[in-house]
Amino acid sequence: MKKTGNAHRFFLNKTEEHMMQIGKKIKNLRLKKGLTQEELGERTDLTKGYISQLERDLSSPALETFFSILEVLGCTPKEFFDEEEREQKVVYGEDDQTGYVDEERGYHIQWLVPESNEKEMEPIRLTLHAAGEFKQFEPSLSETFAYVLNGRVIVRLGRRTYCAKAGEAIYFHASDEHQIINDFDGTSELILVATESYL
Repeated sequence: MKKTGNAHRFFLNKTEEHMMQIGKKIKNLRLKKGLTQEELGERTDLTKGYISQLERDLSSPALETFFSILEVLGCTPKEFFDEEEREQKVVYGEDDQTGYVDEERGYHIQWLVPESNEKEMEPIRLTLHAAGEFKQFEPSLSETFAYVLNGRVIVRLGRRTYCAKAGEAIYFHASDEHQIINDFDGTSELILVATESYL
């Protein structure tokens, strides 16, 4: 009981200090976790309407409810009330990048942002050597954007083929089988960003 009492006092003190921020912080954590209000409600046995009220600071959660929400959002009370707002990483240097070379197919892929397969978008730098081709992908929900830096590539999308040269952009829904192939005597390079990561 003593532990619960201490936690309750800590919670009350902190909520009084940060009353106007609790709803905003819960919303930010929910969005970072990629959950809708309805999904957060389902995982905490709360209604979407109640989650909405909490996020707009129209209601204050009970201690158990608050801890339950934080558990689903992967955050401890200490982290939640930490005065120093955790700064997100914005700039990624060469040291952050990882790469993979497929000599047989003649391509080199560089992941520009670590753990990008856990994020909404996955940006890569793709280098295709002469006669090189990226692997063929099955249809998916992904959307793909690419910008050709050097050379010229062919995009096979289902039964159709498209050609893009340096300075041109590519954008497609990956609802058909697709593949990117070098269509240049030398090396072709492109920056490619895919959603619903499949790279």
